[in-house]
Amino acid sequence: YLAGFSLNNLSLMALIVAAGFVVDDAIVMLENIARHLEDGETPMQAALKGARQIGFTLVSLTFSLIAVLIPLLFMADLVGRLFREFAITLAVAILISLFVSLTLTPMMCAYFLKRGHAGEHDATHGRRGFLDRVIARYDRALHVVLRHQPTTLLVAVATLGLTVVLYLALPKGFFPVQDSGVLQGISQAPASVSFASMAERQQALAEVVLRDPAVAGLSSFIGVDGNNATLNSGRLLIVLKPHGERDGAAEVMARLRERTRAIAGITLYLQPVQELGIEDRISRTQYQFTLSTPDAEELGRWSTSLTEKLQSLAMLEDVSDDLQHGGLQAWLEVDRDAAARLGVDMGRIADVLYDAFGQRQVSTMFTQSSQYRIVLEVEPARLRGIESILALRVAGADGALVPLDALARISERPASLVINQVSQFPAATISFNLAAGAALGEAVAAIEAAASELAMPAHVELRFQGAAEAFRASLSTTLWLVLAAIVAMYIVLGVLYESYVHPLTILSTLPSATLGALLALLLAGRSLDLVAVIGIVLLIGLVKKNAIMMIDFALEAERRDGLEPRSRHCSARCR
Repeated sequence: YLAGFSLNNLSLMALIVAAGFVVDDAIVMLENIARHLEDGETPMQAALKGARQIGFTLVSLTFSLIAVLIPLLFMADLVGRLFREFAITLAVAILISLFVSLTLTPMMCAYFLKRGHAGEHDATHGRRGFLDRVIARYDRALHVVLRHQPTTLLVAVATLGLTVVLYLALPKGFFPVQDSGVLQGISQAPASVSFASMAERQQALAEVVLRDPAVAGLSSFIGVDGNNATLNSGRLLIVLKPHGERDGAAEVMARLRERTRAIAGITLYLQPVQELGIEDRISRTQYQFTLSTPDAEELGRWSTSLTEKLQSLAMLEDVSDDLQHGGLQAWLEVDRDAAARLGVDMGRIADVLYDAFGQRQVSTMFTQSSQYRIVLEVEPARLRGIESILALRVAGADGALVPLDALARISERPASLVINQVSQFPAATISFNLAAGAALGEAVAAIEAAASELAMPAHVELRFQGAAEAFRASLSTTLWLVLAAIVAMYIVLGVLYESYVHPLTILSTLPSATLGALLALLLAGRSLDLVAVIGIVLLIGLVKKNAIMMIDFALEAERRDGLEPRSRHCSARCR
Protein backbone atom coordinates (compact mmCIF):
# COMPACT_ATOMS: atom_id res chain seq x y z
CA TYR A 1 0.00 0.00 0.00
CA LEU A 2 2.76 2.47 0.91
CA ALA A 3 4.64 1.69 -2.32
CA GLY A 4 1.52 2.30 -4.39
CA PHE A 5 1.28 -1.29 -5.65
CA SER A 6 -1.95 -3.15 -6.30
CA LEU A 7 -2.80 -6.80 -5.71
CA ASN A 8 -1.99 -8.09 -9.18
CA ASN A 9 -0.35 -11.17 -10.70
CA LEU A 10 3.18 -10.02 -9.85
CA SER A 11 2.62 -8.79 -6.29
CA LEU A 12 0.51 -11.87 -5.47
CA MET A 13 3.27 -14.09 -6.87
CA ALA A 14 5.76 -12.32 -4.60
CA LEU A 15 3.52 -12.84 -1.56
CA ILE A 16 3.10 -16.53 -2.36
CA VAL A 17 6.87 -16.99 -2.69
CA ALA A 18 7.42 -14.94 0.47
CA ALA A 19 5.25 -17.35 2.48
CA GLY A 20 8.01 -19.95 2.30
CA PHE A 21 10.70 -17.51 3.37
CA VAL A 22 8.63 -16.12 6.23
CA VAL A 23 7.98 -19.60 7.63
CA ASP A 24 11.62 -20.58 7.13
CA ASP A 25 12.95 -17.82 9.40
CA ALA A 26 10.52 -18.72 12.16
CA ILE A 27 11.43 -22.43 11.85
CA VAL A 28 15.14 -21.67 12.25
CA MET A 29 14.48 -19.68 15.42
CA LEU A 30 12.02 -22.23 16.83
CA GLU A 31 14.33 -25.20 16.19
CA ASN A 32 17.26 -23.53 17.92
CA ILE A 33 15.18 -22.65 20.97
CA ALA A 34 13.73 -26.19 21.09
CA ARG A 35 17.28 -27.58 21.05
CA HIS A 36 18.09 -25.70 24.26
CA LEU A 37 14.83 -26.87 25.82
CA GLU A 38 15.85 -30.46 25.15
CA ASP A 39 19.09 -29.76 27.04
CA GLY A 40 17.04 -29.06 30.17
CA GLU A 41 16.87 -25.25 30.22
CA THR A 42 13.72 -23.34 31.13
CA PRO A 43 11.59 -21.92 28.28
CA MET A 44 12.64 -18.35 29.12
CA GLN A 45 16.35 -19.25 29.25
CA ALA A 46 16.06 -21.29 26.05
CA ALA A 47 14.31 -18.41 24.26
CA LEU A 48 16.91 -15.85 25.35
CA LYS A 49 19.89 -18.07 24.61
CA GLY A 50 18.50 -19.44 21.35
CA ALA A 51 17.55 -15.99 20.02
CA ARG A 52 20.95 -14.56 20.98
CA GLN A 53 22.73 -17.45 19.34
CA ILE A 54 20.77 -17.49 16.09
CA GLY A 55 20.18 -13.74 15.69
CA PHE A 56 23.25 -13.05 13.53
CA THR A 57 22.49 -16.10 11.40
CA LEU A 58 19.00 -14.83 10.64
CA VAL A 59 20.36 -11.40 9.78
CA SER A 60 22.86 -13.05 7.39
CA LEU A 61 20.13 -15.17 5.83
CA THR A 62 17.83 -12.22 5.30
CA PHE A 63 20.27 -9.67 3.93
CA SER A 64 21.97 -12.15 1.63
CA LEU A 65 18.53 -13.12 0.27
CA ILE A 66 17.65 -9.48 -0.32
CA ALA A 67 21.00 -9.10 -2.08
CA VAL A 68 19.82 -11.74 -4.57
CA LEU A 69 16.81 -9.56 -5.37
CA ILE A 70 18.85 -6.42 -5.99
CA PRO A 71 19.65 -7.27 -9.64
CA LEU A 72 15.93 -7.73 -10.34
CA LEU A 73 15.43 -4.09 -9.41
CA PHE A 74 17.86 -2.99 -12.11
CA MET A 75 16.62 -5.11 -15.01
CA ALA A 76 16.22 -2.88 -18.05
CA ASP A 77 13.32 -2.16 -20.37
CA LEU A 78 9.77 -3.37 -19.84
CA VAL A 79 10.85 -6.62 -18.19
CA GLY A 80 12.54 -4.62 -15.46
CA ARG A 81 9.40 -2.58 -14.90
CA LEU A 82 7.40 -5.79 -14.54
CA PHE A 83 9.63 -7.51 -12.02
CA ARG A 84 10.54 -4.45 -9.97
CA GLU A 85 7.18 -4.72 -8.20
CA PHE A 86 7.80 -8.43 -7.59
CA ALA A 87 11.26 -7.80 -6.12
CA ILE A 88 10.22 -4.93 -3.85
CA THR A 89 7.19 -6.79 -2.49
CA LEU A 90 9.28 -9.89 -1.76
CA ALA A 91 12.12 -7.90 -0.15
CA VAL A 92 9.77 -6.02 2.19
CA ALA A 93 8.03 -9.25 3.21
CA ILE A 94 11.40 -10.86 4.00
CA LEU A 95 12.46 -7.87 6.12
CA ILE A 96 9.21 -8.03 8.08
CA SER A 97 9.72 -11.78 8.61
CA LEU A 98 13.20 -11.08 10.05
CA PHE A 99 11.73 -8.60 12.53
CA VAL A 100 9.00 -11.07 13.55
CA SER A 101 11.49 -13.95 13.91
CA LEU A 102 13.77 -11.91 16.16
CA THR A 103 10.98 -10.55 18.39
CA LEU A 104 7.59 -12.27 18.30
CA THR A 105 8.81 -15.85 17.74
CA PRO A 106 11.18 -15.97 20.80
CA MET A 107 8.51 -14.37 22.98
CA MET A 108 5.91 -16.96 21.96
CA CYS A 109 8.45 -19.77 22.49
CA ALA A 110 9.14 -18.53 26.02
CA TYR A 111 5.44 -18.68 26.95
CA PHE A 112 4.12 -21.62 24.94
CA LEU A 113 6.92 -24.21 24.79
CA LYS A 114 7.38 -26.74 27.59
CA ARG A 115 10.59 -28.08 29.13
CA GLY A 116 11.82 -31.14 27.17
CA HIS A 117 13.81 -34.25 28.12
CA ALA A 118 16.96 -34.57 26.08
CA GLY A 119 17.51 -37.87 24.33
CA GLU A 120 14.55 -39.59 25.93
CA HIS A 121 13.06 -40.95 22.72
CA ASP A 122 16.44 -42.14 21.40
CA ALA A 123 18.67 -43.32 24.26
CA THR A 124 16.04 -44.49 26.75
CA HIS A 125 13.48 -46.04 24.48
CA GLY A 126 15.76 -46.79 21.53
CA ARG A 127 13.30 -45.48 18.98
CA ARG A 128 14.75 -44.12 15.75
CA GLY A 129 12.37 -42.44 13.36
CA PHE A 130 12.71 -41.79 9.69
CA LEU A 131 14.48 -38.45 10.22
CA ASP A 132 17.01 -40.09 12.55
CA ARG A 133 17.86 -42.67 9.88
CA VAL A 134 18.29 -39.93 7.29
CA ILE A 135 20.65 -38.04 9.61
CA ALA A 136 22.64 -41.21 10.27
CA ARG A 137 23.12 -41.82 6.57
CA TYR A 138 24.07 -38.21 6.06
CA ASP A 139 26.64 -38.62 8.86
CA ARG A 140 28.27 -41.53 7.05
CA ALA A 141 28.22 -39.72 3.70
CA LEU A 142 29.75 -36.62 5.28
CA HIS A 143 32.67 -38.59 6.68
CA VAL A 144 33.29 -40.10 3.24
CA VAL A 145 33.32 -36.64 1.64
CA LEU A 146 35.71 -35.27 4.28
CA ARG A 147 38.09 -38.19 3.72
CA HIS A 148 38.19 -37.53 -0.05
CA GLN A 149 38.42 -33.77 -0.24
CA PRO A 150 40.36 -33.53 -3.58
CA THR A 151 37.80 -35.75 -5.27
CA THR A 152 34.98 -33.66 -3.82
CA LEU A 153 36.57 -30.49 -5.19
CA LEU A 154 36.94 -32.09 -8.62
CA VAL A 155 33.26 -33.06 -8.55
CA ALA A 156 32.37 -29.48 -7.63
CA VAL A 157 34.41 -28.11 -10.56
CA ALA A 158 32.82 -30.66 -12.92
CA THR A 159 29.38 -29.63 -11.66
CA LEU A 160 30.17 -26.00 -12.42
CA GLY A 161 31.34 -26.89 -15.93
CA LEU A 162 28.26 -29.02 -16.57
CA THR A 163 26.06 -26.18 -15.38
CA VAL A 164 27.61 -23.82 -17.93
CA VAL A 165 27.25 -26.39 -20.73
CA LEU A 166 23.62 -27.07 -19.85
CA TYR A 167 22.85 -23.34 -19.71
CA LEU A 168 24.22 -22.89 -23.21
CA ALA A 169 22.40 -25.98 -24.52
CA LEU A 170 18.93 -25.26 -23.12
CA PRO A 171 16.52 -23.46 -25.48
CA LYS A 172 15.77 -19.92 -24.38
CA GLY A 173 12.28 -18.43 -24.11
CA PHE A 174 10.56 -15.25 -22.97
CA PHE A 175 7.25 -15.77 -21.14
CA PRO A 176 5.52 -19.17 -21.12
CA VAL A 177 2.41 -19.21 -23.31
CA GLN A 178 -0.65 -19.00 -21.09
CA ASP A 179 -3.95 -20.75 -21.68
CA SER A 180 -6.35 -18.01 -20.55
CA GLY A 181 -9.40 -19.58 -22.22
CA VAL A 182 -9.61 -16.88 -24.90
CA LEU A 183 -8.27 -17.00 -28.46
CA GLN A 184 -7.82 -14.04 -30.80
CA GLY A 185 -8.41 -14.73 -34.46
CA ILE A 186 -7.59 -12.51 -37.41
CA SER A 187 -9.14 -13.41 -40.75
CA GLN A 188 -7.57 -12.46 -44.06
CA ALA A 189 -9.24 -12.49 -47.49
CA PRO A 190 -7.85 -11.44 -50.91
CA ALA A 191 -7.15 -7.73 -51.17
CA SER A 192 -9.79 -7.22 -53.90
CA VAL A 193 -12.69 -8.70 -51.89
CA SER A 194 -15.90 -6.69 -51.55
CA PHE A 195 -17.62 -5.97 -48.25
CA ALA A 196 -20.55 -8.28 -49.07
CA SER A 197 -18.25 -11.15 -50.04
CA MET A 198 -16.10 -10.59 -46.95
CA ALA A 199 -19.21 -10.71 -44.76
CA GLU A 200 -20.23 -14.07 -46.25
CA ARG A 201 -16.78 -15.60 -45.75
CA GLN A 202 -16.48 -14.26 -42.21
CA GLN A 203 -19.87 -15.72 -41.35
CA ALA A 204 -18.83 -19.11 -42.74
CA LEU A 205 -15.65 -18.91 -40.68
CA ALA A 206 -17.61 -18.15 -37.49
CA GLU A 207 -19.97 -21.08 -38.11
CA VAL A 208 -17.08 -23.54 -38.44
CA VAL A 209 -15.46 -22.21 -35.24
CA LEU A 210 -18.71 -22.45 -33.26
CA ARG A 211 -19.11 -26.11 -34.21
CA ASP A 212 -15.93 -27.01 -32.34
CA PRO A 213 -16.78 -28.69 -28.99
CA ALA A 214 -14.23 -26.58 -27.10
CA VAL A 215 -15.75 -23.22 -28.13
CA ALA A 216 -18.29 -21.57 -25.84
CA GLY A 217 -18.91 -18.49 -27.97
CA LEU A 218 -17.32 -15.79 -30.10
CA SER A 219 -17.65 -12.23 -31.31
CA SER A 220 -16.89 -11.38 -34.93
CA PHE A 221 -16.63 -8.15 -36.91
CA ILE A 222 -15.27 -6.81 -40.18
CA GLY A 223 -14.91 -3.37 -41.72
CA VAL A 224 -12.38 -0.56 -41.57
CA ASP A 225 -12.04 0.89 -38.06
CA GLY A 226 -9.38 1.44 -35.41
CA ASN A 227 -8.41 -2.23 -35.39
CA ASN A 228 -8.93 -3.16 -39.04
CA ALA A 229 -6.91 -1.02 -41.40
CA THR A 230 -8.29 -2.73 -44.51
CA LEU A 231 -11.63 -4.10 -45.66
CA ASN A 232 -10.28 -7.62 -46.32
CA SER A 233 -9.40 -8.22 -42.66
CA GLY A 234 -11.67 -9.33 -39.82
CA ARG A 235 -11.48 -10.09 -36.11
CA LEU A 236 -12.77 -12.99 -33.99
CA LEU A 237 -12.59 -13.18 -30.21
CA ILE A 238 -13.16 -16.85 -29.33
CA VAL A 239 -14.15 -17.80 -25.77
CA LEU A 240 -13.34 -21.40 -24.82
CA LYS A 241 -15.09 -23.63 -22.34
CA PRO A 242 -13.59 -24.25 -18.86
CA HIS A 243 -10.32 -26.21 -18.78
CA GLY A 244 -11.89 -29.41 -17.54
CA GLU A 245 -14.29 -29.56 -20.49
CA ARG A 246 -11.82 -29.12 -23.35
CA ASP A 247 -8.32 -29.72 -24.64
CA GLY A 248 -5.49 -27.25 -24.22
CA ALA A 249 -5.42 -24.02 -26.22
CA ALA A 250 -2.67 -25.33 -28.52
CA GLU A 251 -4.72 -28.40 -29.47
CA VAL A 252 -7.84 -26.29 -30.04
CA MET A 253 -5.96 -23.86 -32.29
CA ALA A 254 -4.48 -26.70 -34.33
CA ARG A 255 -7.94 -28.22 -34.77
CA LEU A 256 -9.51 -24.90 -35.80
CA ARG A 257 -6.74 -24.19 -38.31
CA GLU A 258 -7.33 -27.56 -39.96
CA ARG A 259 -11.11 -27.12 -40.15
CA THR A 260 -11.07 -23.54 -41.42
CA ARG A 261 -8.69 -24.38 -44.28
CA ALA A 262 -11.69 -25.87 -46.11
CA ILE A 263 -13.30 -22.40 -46.42
CA ALA A 264 -12.25 -20.94 -49.76
CA GLY A 265 -11.04 -17.38 -50.03
CA ILE A 266 -10.26 -16.66 -46.39
CA THR A 267 -7.51 -17.60 -43.92
CA LEU A 268 -7.75 -17.60 -40.13
CA TYR A 269 -4.73 -16.79 -37.94
CA LEU A 270 -5.03 -17.68 -34.24
CA GLN A 271 -3.15 -16.86 -31.06
CA PRO A 272 -3.97 -17.28 -27.36
CA VAL A 273 -4.80 -14.10 -25.48
CA GLN A 274 -2.19 -13.51 -22.75
CA GLU A 275 -2.95 -11.84 -19.43
CA LEU A 276 0.64 -10.60 -19.28
CA GLY A 277 1.51 -9.23 -22.69
CA ILE A 278 3.82 -6.50 -23.92
CA GLU A 279 2.73 -6.24 -27.55
CA ASP A 280 2.16 -2.68 -28.75
CA ARG A 281 0.28 -3.65 -31.92
CA ILE A 282 -2.38 -6.06 -33.08
CA SER A 283 -0.90 -8.68 -35.37
CA ARG A 284 -2.11 -11.89 -36.95
CA THR A 285 0.09 -14.07 -34.76
CA GLN A 286 1.94 -13.87 -31.46
CA TYR A 287 5.39 -12.65 -32.55
CA GLN A 288 6.51 -10.29 -35.28
CA PHE A 289 9.41 -8.41 -36.82
CA THR A 290 9.62 -5.68 -39.45
CA LEU A 291 11.56 -5.12 -42.64
CA SER A 292 12.07 -1.51 -43.70
CA THR A 293 13.86 0.15 -46.61
CA PRO A 294 13.48 3.41 -48.58
CA ASP A 295 12.57 1.48 -51.76
CA ALA A 296 8.99 0.17 -51.61
CA GLU A 297 9.43 -2.22 -54.55
CA GLU A 298 12.54 -3.75 -53.02
CA LEU A 299 10.71 -4.07 -49.70
CA GLY A 300 7.98 -6.13 -51.35
CA ARG A 301 10.49 -8.39 -53.08
CA TRP A 302 12.59 -9.14 -49.99
CA SER A 303 9.56 -9.45 -47.72
CA THR A 304 8.04 -12.07 -50.02
CA SER A 305 11.33 -13.98 -50.30
CA LEU A 306 11.92 -14.04 -46.56
CA THR A 307 8.30 -15.02 -45.80
CA GLU A 308 8.46 -17.95 -48.22
CA LYS A 309 11.74 -19.14 -46.70
CA LEU A 310 10.42 -18.92 -43.15
CA GLN A 311 7.28 -20.84 -44.09
CA SER A 312 9.51 -23.84 -44.82
CA LEU A 313 10.93 -23.91 -41.26
CA ALA A 314 9.40 -26.57 -39.02
CA MET A 315 9.72 -24.48 -35.83
CA LEU A 316 7.50 -21.66 -37.18
CA GLU A 317 3.78 -21.62 -37.95
CA ASP A 318 1.39 -19.16 -39.58
CA VAL A 319 4.17 -17.07 -41.11
CA SER A 320 2.71 -14.15 -43.09
CA ASP A 321 3.39 -10.53 -43.98
CA ASP A 322 1.01 -7.57 -43.94
CA LEU A 323 1.75 -6.30 -47.44
CA GLN A 324 -1.53 -5.64 -49.29
CA HIS A 325 -0.38 -5.21 -52.91
CA GLY A 326 -3.24 -7.20 -54.45
CA GLY A 327 -5.85 -4.47 -54.27
CA LEU A 328 -7.60 -2.92 -57.28
CA GLN A 329 -8.49 0.69 -58.02
CA ALA A 330 -10.73 2.23 -60.67
CA TRP A 331 -8.83 4.78 -62.77
CA LEU A 332 -11.10 7.35 -64.45
CA GLU A 333 -9.56 9.37 -67.31
CA VAL A 334 -11.67 12.36 -68.33
CA ASP A 335 -11.45 13.78 -71.83
CA ARG A 336 -11.27 17.44 -70.88
CA ASP A 337 -11.87 18.68 -74.41
CA ALA A 338 -15.10 16.67 -74.67
CA ALA A 339 -16.15 17.80 -71.19
CA ALA A 340 -15.56 21.46 -72.17
CA ARG A 341 -17.66 21.11 -75.34
CA LEU A 342 -20.54 19.67 -73.26
CA GLY A 343 -20.20 22.33 -70.54
CA VAL A 344 -19.12 19.87 -67.83
CA ASP A 345 -16.36 20.91 -65.43
CA MET A 346 -14.27 18.62 -63.18
CA GLY A 347 -15.97 19.84 -60.03
CA ARG A 348 -19.33 18.49 -61.17
CA ILE A 349 -17.80 15.12 -62.05
CA ALA A 350 -16.19 14.90 -58.60
CA ASP A 351 -19.51 15.77 -56.92
CA VAL A 352 -21.40 13.10 -58.84
CA LEU A 353 -18.82 10.44 -57.98
CA TYR A 354 -18.91 11.42 -54.30
CA ASP A 355 -22.71 11.41 -54.23
CA ALA A 356 -22.76 7.96 -55.79
CA PHE A 357 -20.04 6.20 -53.80
CA GLY A 358 -19.00 8.44 -50.91
CA GLN A 359 -22.06 7.79 -48.69
CA ARG A 360 -22.73 11.49 -48.20
CA GLN A 361 -25.23 12.42 -45.49
CA VAL A 362 -27.68 14.82 -47.11
CA SER A 363 -30.38 15.21 -44.45
CA THR A 364 -31.71 14.10 -41.08
CA MET A 365 -35.30 12.99 -40.50
CA PHE A 366 -36.64 13.60 -37.00
CA THR A 367 -39.49 11.67 -35.37
CA GLN A 368 -41.00 11.85 -31.89
CA SER A 369 -38.71 9.18 -30.47
CA SER A 370 -35.66 9.07 -32.72
CA GLN A 371 -33.82 10.58 -35.65
CA TYR A 372 -32.65 9.02 -38.94
CA ARG A 373 -29.74 10.16 -41.05
CA ILE A 374 -30.36 10.18 -44.79
CA VAL A 375 -27.36 8.93 -46.79
CA LEU A 376 -27.12 9.40 -50.55
CA GLU A 377 -25.59 6.58 -52.61
CA VAL A 378 -26.12 4.47 -55.70
CA GLU A 379 -28.64 1.70 -55.31
CA PRO A 380 -26.58 -1.40 -54.39
CA ALA A 381 -28.36 -3.52 -57.03
CA ARG A 382 -26.90 -1.26 -59.76
CA LEU A 383 -23.28 -1.82 -58.63
CA ARG A 384 -22.27 -4.62 -61.00
CA GLY A 385 -18.64 -3.65 -61.59
CA ILE A 386 -16.59 -0.69 -62.65
CA GLU A 387 -18.82 -0.22 -65.72
CA SER A 388 -21.53 1.05 -63.37
CA ILE A 389 -19.41 4.17 -62.89
CA LEU A 390 -19.76 5.08 -66.57
CA ALA A 391 -23.54 4.76 -66.28
CA LEU A 392 -23.66 7.85 -64.06
CA ARG A 393 -24.87 11.14 -65.54
CA VAL A 394 -23.53 14.60 -64.88
CA ALA A 395 -25.28 17.93 -65.54
CA GLY A 396 -23.96 20.05 -68.41
CA ALA A 397 -24.03 23.79 -68.92
CA ASP A 398 -27.68 23.91 -70.02
CA GLY A 399 -28.79 21.44 -67.32
CA ALA A 400 -28.90 18.46 -69.68
CA LEU A 401 -27.65 15.18 -68.17
CA VAL A 402 -24.58 13.86 -69.95
CA PRO A 403 -23.60 10.15 -69.59
CA LEU A 404 -20.18 9.84 -68.03
CA ASP A 405 -19.06 7.35 -70.68
CA ALA A 406 -19.40 10.13 -73.27
CA LEU A 407 -16.50 12.04 -71.83
CA ALA A 408 -14.40 9.55 -69.78
CA ARG A 409 -12.73 6.15 -69.95
CA ILE A 410 -12.28 3.80 -66.99
CA SER A 411 -9.64 1.14 -66.32
CA GLU A 412 -8.66 -1.14 -63.44
CA ARG A 413 -5.17 -0.91 -61.93
CA PRO A 414 -3.39 -2.68 -59.04
CA ALA A 415 -3.07 -0.77 -55.80
CA SER A 416 -1.86 -1.21 -52.22
CA LEU A 417 -4.61 -1.25 -49.64
CA VAL A 418 -2.35 0.07 -46.90
CA ILE A 419 1.15 1.54 -46.72
CA ASN A 420 2.96 0.93 -43.43
CA GLN A 421 5.90 3.00 -42.31
CA VAL A 422 8.55 2.74 -39.60
CA SER A 423 10.64 5.86 -38.94
CA GLN A 424 9.13 7.38 -42.13
CA PHE A 425 10.36 4.47 -44.30
CA PRO A 426 8.10 1.88 -45.98
CA ALA A 427 7.92 -1.21 -43.78
CA ALA A 428 6.44 -4.69 -43.80
CA THR A 429 5.56 -6.64 -40.65
CA ILE A 430 6.16 -10.40 -40.79
CA SER A 431 4.38 -12.28 -38.00
CA PHE A 432 4.70 -15.88 -36.84
CA ASN A 433 3.70 -18.41 -34.19
CA LEU A 434 5.92 -21.04 -32.59
CA ALA A 435 5.41 -24.69 -33.49
CA ALA A 436 4.75 -27.17 -30.70
CA GLY A 437 7.92 -27.73 -28.67
CA ALA A 438 9.82 -24.82 -30.23
CA ALA A 439 11.38 -22.05 -28.16
CA LEU A 440 11.43 -18.36 -28.99
CA GLY A 441 15.24 -18.28 -28.83
CA GLU A 442 15.48 -20.97 -31.50
CA ALA A 443 12.96 -19.13 -33.69
CA VAL A 444 14.81 -15.81 -33.42
CA ALA A 445 18.11 -17.50 -34.30
CA ALA A 446 16.48 -19.28 -37.27
CA ILE A 447 15.01 -16.01 -38.60
CA GLU A 448 18.36 -14.25 -38.37
CA ALA A 449 20.04 -17.21 -40.09
CA ALA A 450 17.44 -17.18 -42.88
CA ALA A 451 17.97 -13.46 -43.45
CA SER A 452 21.73 -14.05 -43.65
CA GLU A 453 21.30 -16.88 -46.17
CA LEU A 454 19.21 -14.65 -48.41
CA ALA A 455 22.01 -12.03 -48.29
CA MET A 456 19.64 -9.10 -47.98
CA PRO A 457 21.30 -5.74 -48.72
CA ALA A 458 22.35 -3.52 -45.85
CA HIS A 459 19.64 -0.93 -46.52
CA VAL A 460 16.93 -3.54 -45.81
CA GLU A 461 16.72 -3.44 -42.02
CA LEU A 462 15.31 -6.34 -39.98
CA ARG A 463 14.01 -5.33 -36.56
CA PHE A 464 12.14 -7.51 -34.07
CA GLN A 465 9.06 -6.05 -32.41
CA GLY A 466 7.07 -6.59 -29.21
CA ALA A 467 7.78 -9.80 -27.29
CA ALA A 468 10.46 -10.93 -29.75
CA GLU A 469 12.41 -7.70 -29.30
CA ALA A 470 11.96 -7.78 -25.51
CA PHE A 471 13.22 -11.37 -25.54
CA ARG A 472 16.39 -10.41 -27.43
CA ALA A 473 17.02 -7.61 -24.95
CA SER A 474 16.44 -9.87 -21.93
CA LEU A 475 18.56 -12.68 -23.43
CA SER A 476 21.62 -10.44 -23.39
CA THR A 477 21.11 -9.61 -19.70
CA THR A 478 19.97 -12.95 -18.25
CA LEU A 479 23.46 -14.31 -17.56
CA TRP A 480 24.59 -10.95 -16.20
CA LEU A 481 21.53 -10.92 -13.94
CA VAL A 482 22.50 -14.24 -12.35
CA LEU A 483 26.16 -13.20 -12.04
CA ALA A 484 25.15 -9.87 -10.51
CA ALA A 485 23.02 -11.72 -7.94
CA ILE A 486 26.03 -13.88 -6.98
CA VAL A 487 28.35 -10.86 -6.75
CA ALA A 488 25.82 -8.96 -4.62
CA MET A 489 25.54 -11.93 -2.27
CA TYR A 490 29.32 -12.22 -2.02
CA ILE A 491 29.66 -8.55 -1.09
CA VAL A 492 26.92 -8.70 1.56
CA LEU A 493 28.26 -11.93 3.06
CA GLY A 494 31.80 -10.56 3.01
CA VAL A 495 30.66 -7.52 5.00
CA LEU A 496 28.70 -9.63 7.49
CA TYR A 497 31.44 -12.23 8.08
CA GLU A 498 34.38 -9.85 7.58
CA SER A 499 36.04 -12.53 5.48
CA TYR A 500 36.89 -13.26 1.85
CA VAL A 501 36.79 -17.04 2.28
CA HIS A 502 33.52 -17.74 4.10
CA PRO A 503 31.34 -16.19 1.34
CA LEU A 504 33.07 -18.44 -1.21
CA THR A 505 32.35 -21.46 0.97
CA ILE A 506 28.69 -20.49 1.14
CA LEU A 507 28.42 -19.81 -2.59
CA SER A 508 30.05 -23.14 -3.46
CA THR A 509 26.62 -24.77 -3.08
CA LEU A 510 25.14 -22.81 -6.00
CA PRO A 511 26.41 -24.79 -9.04
CA SER A 512 24.87 -28.07 -7.92
CA ALA A 513 21.52 -26.41 -7.17
CA THR A 514 21.52 -24.57 -10.51
CA LEU A 515 22.43 -27.79 -12.30
CA GLY A 516 19.42 -29.48 -10.71
CA ALA A 517 17.13 -26.68 -11.87
CA LEU A 518 18.46 -26.81 -15.44
CA LEU A 519 18.15 -30.60 -15.52
CA ALA A 520 14.55 -30.30 -14.32
CA LEU A 521 13.79 -27.89 -17.19
CA LEU A 522 15.47 -30.24 -19.65
CA LEU A 523 13.56 -33.31 -18.46
CA ALA A 524 10.26 -31.40 -18.47
CA GLY A 525 10.88 -30.15 -22.01
CA ARG A 526 10.64 -26.52 -20.91
CA SER A 527 12.72 -23.62 -22.16
CA LEU A 528 14.79 -21.32 -19.98
CA ASP A 529 12.37 -18.39 -19.96
CA LEU A 530 12.19 -15.35 -17.71
CA VAL A 531 9.99 -17.07 -15.14
CA ALA A 532 12.54 -19.91 -14.91
CA VAL A 533 15.35 -17.37 -14.52
CA ILE A 534 13.49 -15.70 -11.65
CA GLY A 535 13.04 -19.15 -10.10
CA ILE A 536 16.77 -19.86 -10.40
CA VAL A 537 17.59 -16.51 -8.81
CA LEU A 538 15.28 -17.35 -5.89
CA LEU A 539 16.82 -20.82 -5.74
CA ILE A 540 20.22 -19.20 -5.32
CA GLY A 541 18.84 -17.33 -2.32
CA LEU A 542 17.33 -20.52 -0.90
CA VAL A 543 20.27 -22.92 -1.14
CA LYS A 544 22.76 -20.55 0.39
CA LYS A 545 20.61 -20.40 3.55
CA ASN A 546 21.60 -23.98 4.39
CA ALA A 547 25.26 -23.14 3.83
CA ILE A 548 24.99 -20.09 6.08
CA MET A 549 23.54 -22.21 8.88
CA MET A 550 26.37 -24.73 8.51
CA ILE A 551 29.08 -22.05 8.42
CA ASP A 552 27.65 -20.22 11.44
CA PHE A 553 27.57 -23.34 13.62
CA ALA A 554 31.04 -24.37 12.46
CA LEU A 555 32.42 -20.95 13.38
CA GLU A 556 30.64 -21.11 16.72
CA ALA A 557 32.22 -24.51 17.41
CA GLU A 558 35.62 -23.03 16.60
CA ARG A 559 35.13 -20.07 18.92
CA ARG A 560 33.63 -22.13 21.77
CA ASP A 561 35.59 -25.38 21.63
CA GLY A 562 38.63 -24.56 19.50
CA LEU A 563 37.94 -27.51 17.18
CA GLU A 564 39.89 -28.33 14.03
CA PRO A 565 38.16 -27.69 10.64
CA ARG A 566 37.02 -31.30 10.15
CA SER A 567 35.72 -31.56 13.71
CA ARG A 568 33.98 -28.25 13.28
CA HIS A 569 32.02 -29.54 10.28
CA CYS A 570 31.03 -32.69 12.13
CA SER A 571 29.93 -30.61 15.11
CA ALA A 572 27.87 -28.35 12.83
CA ARG A 573 26.28 -31.45 11.32
CA CYS A 574 25.28 -32.65 14.79
CA ARG A 575 23.76 -29.27 15.51
